[in-house]
Amino acid sequence: MSEFDVDRIREDFPILGTKPNGKPLVFLDSASTSQKPRQVIKAVNDYYENYNSNIHRGLYSISMKSTDAYIKSKELAAKLINAESYRNIVYCRNTTDAINIIALSYAEPLIKQGDRILITDMEHHSNIVPWLMLARRKKAVLEHAALVDKSFIDMDDFRKKLENKPKIVAFTHASNVLGTINDVKTMTKLAHDAGATVIVDAAQSVPHMPIDVKEIDCDFMAFSSHKMLGPSGIGVLYGKEELLEETTPAIVGSDMIRSVTFESADWNELPWKFESGTPNIEGAIGLGAAIEYLNRIGLGRIRQHEMDTVKYALKRIGETEGMNVYGPGSKDVHRKGGVISFNISGAHPHDVSTIFDTEGIAIRAGHHCAMPLVNGILGQAAVSRMSFYLYTKQEEIDKALDAVEKVKRVLRLDKKR
Repeated sequence: MSEFDVDRIREDFPILGTKPNGKPLVFLDSASTSQKPRQVIKAVNDYYENYNSNIHRGLYSISMKSTDAYIKSKELAAKLINAESYRNIVYCRNTTDAINIIALSYAEPLIKQGDRILITDMEHHSNIVPWLMLARRKKAVLEHAALVDKSFIDMDDFRKKLENKPKIVAFTHASNVLGTINDVKTMTKLAHDAGATVIVDAAQSVPHMPIDVKEIDCDFMAFSSHKMLGPSGIGVLYGKEELLEETTPAIVGSDMIRSVTFESADWNELPWKFESGTPNIEGAIGLGAAIEYLNRIGLGRIRQHEMDTVKYALKRIGETEGMNVYGPGSKDVHRKGGVISFNISGAHPHDVSTIFDTEGIAIRAGHHCAMPLVNGILGQAAVSRMSFYLYTKQEEIDKALDAVEKVKRVLRLDKKR
């Protein structure tokens, strides 16, 4: 594509032409899951209709085609994040699954009683609970770095907690609630200097901006297909090769075995060592098609589009009475992804979401699987959230702000003031 044409891009997404509740769909929940272009849908259908078969096990033509397509998707995923090769790319179910694999396979034998694990107050439950459970099992200590201005990681506190020499340091690249984009390169270096292994939750960054794991130098990274135009049920665990080689898989059997007797078992080579059983083949093929689609448009251009969208949305919100926004504001838009969490004074977020839905507008309401952040740091029972992607138009922001006025009318908020 020679230029970023949102209207042209939207033509590739069949669902954006639908009318829930009789109104054109305005999908502002891409941080939860993205919509799928025809190219991805076609790739999955083509697999099922023309070469559905298992991988690595058949010498017949459609099985070999399936295997080739599966490996090609890994090569695309590796290139997307500038990994050394597809040997660094382990397929799993999603970001949550990837982090659990790291915790159960790599960190389980590493962590001893009294050891420390460091996360931050910004984390999704998926990057809290696996470490919480590991700490409980091993009688280790789970620490969390604080935030400043309820928006950014307090780097002074982060450095101070690194003085305790944690074995594992895990943090999000981009917050699914605040939209904050963290300086993961600096954080990784600081953690490495303290002797820690670094895990980056990139669920909200890989789909939206160029990522280079060599530049970041993290040890592991996790992200999900369904947030980047691909199918659900497949995710990516990136790991440095030497770490993957030394790690014993926690889930075993089937294709991840090189040889087995009743007395012993040897693991397959990377990355198959961590992929037990028949994998999500159609998911991998769909993910490959999604990566090709993103590459054609360009992640740098997608990032710029989202920044422009956020700027416009924050400007419109600033002109709207009664809206409270959480996370970085307009002056820090370069440190903010396509996520805006907000509340409307006097309205419960669930009511806001329901009224938005009557206008065909899909937003998220709740704690967004980040209860320590939303309930503890922000002091809210729930927040509403609009999140954007490459297909979001400024006109949709206008419709959302019109829906805010409808919320006020329906709930008679003006009369309550």
